[in-house]
Amino acid sequence: VQLVESGGGSVQVGGSLRLSCVASGYTASRYCMGWFRQAPGKEREGVAAIDSVGNTDYAESVKGRFTISQDKGKNILYLEMNDLKPEDTAMYYCAADLAYWGRGTQVTVS
Repeated sequence: VQLVESGGGSVQVGGSLRLSCVASGYTASRYCMGWFRQAPGKEREGVAAIDSVGNTDYAESVKGRFTISQDKGKNILYLEMNDLKPEDTAMYYCAADLAYWGRGTQVTVS
């Protein structure tokens, strides 16, 4: 399984970004996929998750602002992030079943 994130960048407060995670080497419908983030000096935290039937879950801090989705046909996981805040600044990672991880994409909000 390989996961490759993209879409990060620098954005102003209140702005939006869409992260993508392209997966290969696995069947999307069999895994629970999630987005995690880690800010400097802080522990990695879960941001959003989606299971094999499309149920979603979000951290309280991002509810109403972030949306997780996936295109199973293309094996791509997305994270739509709106109304970004400085505290959203972190390296964002996608994961499959907490067993496979990408290398991350940096999001900076200022």
